[in-house]
Amino acid sequence: MKPSDIRAALAELNLHPSKSLGQNFLADTNLARWIVDQLELSPREAADHLVEIGPGLGALTECAAPACRSLTLIEKDARLAGWLERRFAGDSRVTVLHQDALEYDVRAVFPRMPAKLLGNLPYYVTSSILFRYGDDPSPFSRMVLTIQREFAARLAAGPRTKDYGALTLLVQRRWEVKYLRTIPASVFMPRPRVESAAILLTPRAPGALPDCDARLFTALVKQGFSQRRKQLGKLLADAVPDWPQAARALGASDTARAEELSLAQWVELANWTPAGAPARDVRLLAQDVHGEMFDVVDERDRVLRQATRHEVHKNGWRHRAVHIFVFNRAGTDLFLQKRSRWKDVQPSRWDSSAAGHLNAGDDYEETASREVREELGVDPESVELLAKIEANAMTGWEFVHLFQARHEGPFRLPPAEIETGAFFPVEVVREWIERRPEDFATGFLECFRRWSAAERD
Repeated sequence: MKPSDIRAALAELNLHPSKSLGQNFLADTNLARWIVDQLELSPREAADHLVEIGPGLGALTECAAPACRSLTLIEKDARLAGWLERRFAGDSRVTVLHQDALEYDVRAVFPRMPAKLLGNLPYYVTSSILFRYGDDPSPFSRMVLTIQREFAARLAAGPRTKDYGALTLLVQRRWEVKYLRTIPASVFMPRPRVESAAILLTPRAPGALPDCDARLFTALVKQGFSQRRKQLGKLLADAVPDWPQAARALGASDTARAEELSLAQWVELANWTPAGAPARDVRLLAQDVHGEMFDVVDERDRVLRQATRHEVHKNGWRHRAVHIFVFNRAGTDLFLQKRSRWKDVQPSRWDSSAAGHLNAGDDYEETASREVREELGVDPESVELLAKIEANAMTGWEFVHLFQARHEGPFRLPPAEIETGAFFPVEVVREWIERRPEDFATGFLECFRRWSAAERD
């Protein structure tokens, strides 16, 4: 949009830009086109869905709309939301939501993947937006944000710089951050008092950093930067009682301060502490299960003999398993786990809240309770049998007993088993399965189908 277009639209709406909402409208068409280009959008039928936060008068939207499959625009100002609805009324791919972006349920985007995020963010909500839309798990494969320049420098900072801090590490553990360019105040109407910057965030590739306990990493980083000039050996004394030994393992100085450790060293520190030990060598932990012994059963679920897990999967022999659907107490949301990339069967797919095989001689109900404890780190309040599913190709030739339980979390997920997990509204799960069944383990699809049929009955 040109400055004259912005003045005309504001006059039509009788709207005076709000400082409290951070309303500074981009008035440079070439720059708007460049910002949108950084998203690398694809308009193919199965390609990108775009979520735009704070579209304002649509300067970025008009460049993005022809380049993607569909758009969701989230605008807090009712007058601007109405104006956008009228402006894009002829485009069925555009949905305008009059809503605070901090109240938008990001989980609704998962069925629309692949998805990308675009936003020109006011300084006062930048941190909250980043952690809401970039939290684990996130549906976005690319985020391009225009934010205050100083904040952008903090996000993209490296060790031993004044901008490097807890925020830097908490974002960079999951996202590669690239400072794209500084944007002068002169390209906005009205002109803000500070310069802005465009940044690009892309998810870190699996395996780029070692797996670690995310909560422990966060706690260590926040404690380490709580007194920036104090030595880590003193700040982390409770979590790391033998700091000199830890420092040697990290290749750091005994007198190191928080800003001196790289992201990789912070991850290594989280895994070095006693509390982080279970996250070490997850590939080896995942492979240790190959020697587990299973009961091989016939078509009526009667035990024939025992064999190793590897033999059972290799030969497609019938065996036994449990799946557990863990709902929140209201029963509206279902917890889903994303299988670890180290799994020997259907890695990196979304699956039931907890699931596992019966070891030789075990029974279904005891195994269900055990799997909830081992995979989610909690004791289920109760485990109720929902369905018995015969062995078939969808279940991987497993006889499955499907159970349900109720729990609000939080859960402690073992990285050797589970990459991430979250509660999702059941209706979002249903839509996600309909649109993108390839995202899910086939055993879960079969269990969800049977659960849905039982719910209808």
